[in-house]
Amino acid sequence: METEKLTAIIETLIFASEKPLKVKYIEQVMSVIDLGELTIPGLIETLKAGYASEESGIELVEVAEGWQFRTKPQFAEWIKRLNTVRPSKLSAPAMETLAIVAYRQPITRAEIDYVRGVDSGGVIKTLLDKRLIKIIGKKELPGRPLVYGTTQEFLEVFSLKDISALPNLQDIKQMSSAEEELERNQTELPLPATEPTDEE
Repeated sequence: METEKLTAIIETLIFASEKPLKVKYIEQVMSVIDLGELTIPGLIETLKAGYASEESGIELVEVAEGWQFRTKPQFAEWIKRLNTVRPSKLSAPAMETLAIVAYRQPITRAEIDYVRGVDSGGVIKTLLDKRLIKIIGKKELPGRPLVYGTTQEFLEVFSLKDISALPNLQDIKQMSSAEEELERNQTELPLPATEPTDEE
């Protein structure tokens, strides 16, 4: 079978999948096809290259240990104009707790409370409900406390290939400084009339 037909099949599978599609699942689906010397990872790279041109508003990215089509970041402003309702944002305590879990997992609620200095029960429940964290086991301590870790949904939301792709603390500080500067520069810009107010 021609390379173009094979990449078209992979393109269809990734597009039809609700979640990032892992290579092993693509290989299972296409196991009935004799690829010869070609490989699924190689075909994916060929497909990815086809979307890399500046003329395309879509890109193929590796996220949450799978592959998914996403809009390119430089067109984010147009997506914002299209959306009439914004997804609810995580509160500052929720983001703080999520960061603690992400960088220190596996971690118990007591350990989270100690780092934050406050009770985190409600915030942990919110993150569990949003499927950004999950219970991954119990710690070998008296009372066998639950330990928490991040989920595949967490990787998807933050566009991470895997947990090792988390930025280091220095990168986060630089990103935060850049975001603050951007917000200061945009304070005098009028918002579109259809722009909804952010919900807390």
